[in-house]
Amino acid sequence: MRIDAHQHFWRIADRSGSWPPADLAVLHRDFGPDDLAPLLADAGIDATVLVQSLDREADTAFMLALAAQHPFIKGVVGWTDLKAPEAPTAIARLARDPNLKGLRPMLQDIADVAWVDDRALAPALAAMIAHDLTFDALVLPRHLPHLLAVAERHPDLRIVIDHGAKPAIREERRFDDWHRAMGDLAARPNVACKLSGLLTEADGSGVAVRRYADALVSLFGPDRLIWGSDWPVLNLAGTYPDWLDLCRTIVPPAHHDAVFGENAAAIYRLPDLGADR
Repeated sequence: MRIDAHQHFWRIADRSGSWPPADLAVLHRDFGPDDLAPLLADAGIDATVLVQSLDREADTAFMLALAAQHPFIKGVVGWTDLKAPEAPTAIARLARDPNLKGLRPMLQDIADVAWVDDRALAPALAAMIAHDLTFDALVLPRHLPHLLAVAERHPDLRIVIDHGAKPAIREERRFDDWHRAMGDLAARPNVACKLSGLLTEADGSGVAVRRYADALVSLFGPDRLIWGSDWPVLNLAGTYPDWLDLCRTIVPPAHHDAVFGENAAAIYRLPDLGADR
């Protein structure tokens, strides 16, 4: 089975005051299942994980409703306020929907770089562990030391780093610091990483992506690297088939089954995909 473990849907009417801005014409419109389904069929992708893009529970409800209607959506990574006093109750409520597989705070947009490394988060993380949910980390390189502290303090929490932590690919001098920080996280068995989003960070340069993607393959190995398209954000830098083909050349063929499907199924606890074939 082939799984796209990171894609988005949105309605512009729901996003007043939020990204993408109106002048980003390629993304400033509605994107839904009917837009993605032909791309999946052409690429031979069987299933997806739908990931939040707004810090509102209404967005999570929207995604869960889509998952109930479209069988190719096998899991949803949603949002709730993890520091709210009622967070454990909210997590328990959301987890009653079997399509909810994880939660994602939008750390890249939070001014406090150490927001995630706060003991006030402990009740919510305990609830996520209890309900078998994955913590998606939308981070930048500056967040990685704080994320490492969380990974060490909560070894039973499954953490997935989105987009390789969005490295500054266009600033080559920053590679070593990023690589060192990612290596520290890769040493934690509860941390996985998505091979996603890098083409956007590289302004569409597949050549520039390779050094970083090769590093992720080496650091996380065949069992903790997960492929995702980051569609439709991907449209800023390239096409769905081009990104998939590039990643297929980077990941060793012996690891394709794992990186392009099996790891996502295991880490997100997706249902038996064979039943839909």
